[in-house]
Amino acid sequence: MAPLRLRIEGHKFYDTHNREVTLRGINVAGDAKYPRRPDLPSHIAEAFYDGDNVSFVGRPFSVDEASIHFGRLRKWGYNTIRYIFTWEAIEHSGPGKYDDEWVAFTIEVLRLAKQHNFYVFMDPHQDVWSRFSGGSGAPLWTLYAAGFNPKNFNKTQAALVQNTWPDPASFPKMIWSTNYTRLVCQTIFTLFWAGRDFAPKAIIDGQNIQDYLQGRFIAACRYLAQKIHEAGDLEDEVVIGWESMNEPNRGLVGYQDISVIPAEQQLQMGTSPTAFQAILTGSGRACEETTWDFGSFGPRQTGRELIDPEGESVWLPADFDDTVYGWKRDPGWKLGECIWAQHGVWDPSSDELLQKDYFSKNPKTGEPLNYDRFTNTYFVQHYRAYRDAIRSVHPGSILFCQPPDDDPNMVHAVHYYDGLTLLTKHWNRMYNVDVIGVLRGKYMTPAFGIKIGETAIRNCLRNQLKFLRDESFENMGDHPLLFTEIGIPYDMDDKHAYKTGDYSSQISAMDANHFALEGSTSNGFTLWLYMTQNDHQWGDQWNGEDLSIFSNDDYELPSAESLKGSARMSLNRNSPSFSRSRSIADGGKVAAHNIRTVTESPVISPQSSRTLTEPEGKPGFRAAEAYVRPSPIYTCGDLLKYEFDLKNCTFTVSVNAEKPTPQDAPTEIYLPEFHFPKSETVVYISGGKWSIETQDEISSSFQVLKWWHAEGDQDIKVEGVKHKASDLLASYEDESYLEQCQKNNCMVM
Repeated sequence: MAPLRLRIEGHKFYDTHNREVTLRGINVAGDAKYPRRPDLPSHIAEAFYDGDNVSFVGRPFSVDEASIHFGRLRKWGYNTIRYIFTWEAIEHSGPGKYDDEWVAFTIEVLRLAKQHNFYVFMDPHQDVWSRFSGGSGAPLWTLYAAGFNPKNFNKTQAALVQNTWPDPASFPKMIWSTNYTRLVCQTIFTLFWAGRDFAPKAIIDGQNIQDYLQGRFIAACRYLAQKIHEAGDLEDEVVIGWESMNEPNRGLVGYQDISVIPAEQQLQMGTSPTAFQAILTGSGRACEETTWDFGSFGPRQTGRELIDPEGESVWLPADFDDTVYGWKRDPGWKLGECIWAQHGVWDPSSDELLQKDYFSKNPKTGEPLNYDRFTNTYFVQHYRAYRDAIRSVHPGSILFCQPPDDDPNMVHAVHYYDGLTLLTKHWNRMYNVDVIGVLRGKYMTPAFGIKIGETAIRNCLRNQLKFLRDESFENMGDHPLLFTEIGIPYDMDDKHAYKTGDYSSQISAMDANHFALEGSTSNGFTLWLYMTQNDHQWGDQWNGEDLSIFSNDDYELPSAESLKGSARMSLNRNSPSFSRSRSIADGGKVAAHNIRTVTESPVISPQSSRTLTEPEGKPGFRAAEAYVRPSPIYTCGDLLKYEFDLKNCTFTVSVNAEKPTPQDAPTEIYLPEFHFPKSETVVYISGGKWSIETQDEISSSFQVLKWWHAEGDQDIKVEGVKHKASDLLASYEDESYLEQCQKNNCMVM
């Protein structure tokens, strides 16, 4: 049996040469959240409710385009893909009806990812349960199975859905995320995790709704895993593992009092109903609810608003044809009536709340419940069933888990966003908040968690990520930790960058996030997001989000070779030599070994060339200067620390090696040509020898610095070229530059 391409040992990843592997990844791609046929981004209403007759073939991109996208991402230094797919893509037509055309298509795309040498782990993605409840993930039929009428979600505010919003362009920013604390998500997640305990009357096809929904979700994922296994050339070679359900939500499990908003509910925007108010409006009652906005210091109450569904109910009518999907609902589960009224939580004849603490304890045992107890019982039971199903097909699969479980072949998958920047869509250089510290009780008052100045903000982000890494060690033991989602909004300040071409805020925010990742001592990340259809008008085509590092309305970062054609470049030429190595140990004398000093033109496939026509508006480089950055790939020994200083264009790495580096398996560092053109780069090493090489793949080429070093503590410092953003943009206005690019068939990368 061949050795695993990637294996876990303790809290680190290793390759077949026993080198430590750093996963530098990206989520691919946001397009997978909605169907290809019909093409239904979240601002399109036409045919929205015909959720059974859709196809995700062509998501995240077509087979013909896959090499362009994979090549681009490899060029930018990514070696890992969190591959987004949805339950809906597999099983949209009805329970047990799998889309084999989409499965076969996905296998072909994964084969192309293999050709580009990616590590891939599969992400069964969901946001607020489903597209039809304002997010992505589960098929439409699951909502009907739970007794819901999706056509009344907006009217009752049981869920806020952009597709059916009166004016999709005015859909409030980030309001979609509040759906987690509205009726649909609170109910269906409660049924999914704990229906047997809290909704014993909810029986369908002889099963409780909990077993019915969980069983079909797990079976659908297992079906895809089985087909990948049968492909014969993907397991472990490219598909290294599977992640548990994205961002699982507990629903109402553990709520102590549904008549009040829990203290831990930090996100409040727009109307903010209590769980009981959501239940009432879901049954057509009018309620006055508080309204909130998210400002520079977090959520703040702005007033009150009367929500009147005018008698419309979110529940399916009693005469609904329940045979559409072939299931049989138990007579004890009445359509047309709130599921929680049927279980005695409230009395619909008087609208009286009868059991405000119904979800605070297990109704069968009386055991008190909270978030931790939910995680260690309901979630873990589901996760283990999911894990066992995947491993019955793919025994060596690495499981990426949110939250983690005690499994030796498991990775703790953590999400982190700078909430102040994400929700306000503004990079505040003056102050930010140590949110993790506040939530963990680090400060006597939240005011002490405020950090002043950009340096303090950067350190604060780094310290939060480092705290999460240390917390994982303390609570879960010796496991790798991967930040599987982290990113920034690009449409900051009312899309200021799109109007001016000035991406300085995005560069600062992206650089600060990467600085935090580099200082976190985690095992890597998968950045959110790569989106092939992003544009300045609709962003990621999903609920007003705009986090994609690629946009069709922006330029891609040019290669250093292409930039040589522009006289407007500003280069740092202070170093006496750009092509020679210096040794830290010998006081800066030139090292004895030789290296080629001529930068070779990148090998670019004509297929991947981008037409040099200016996009609409004021294009920029989408902060690519900050995310196209150097990173360790393979490290011989223990990777102690690494950091890229964008301002000064210097990169440092420290390692500790037990033995000298093998000749055929050196330490390797991704070195982006934009920052480090080969002929203009200075390398300082504590000892050994190094070489900068161009690695060619199917539709891309990228630079790798290989370093052969001795045992013990070793350091390397790489100095590159500083660019001025204004000069880079000016280069696109230089006709001679454009002519040279077109003549040389250069790709604007």
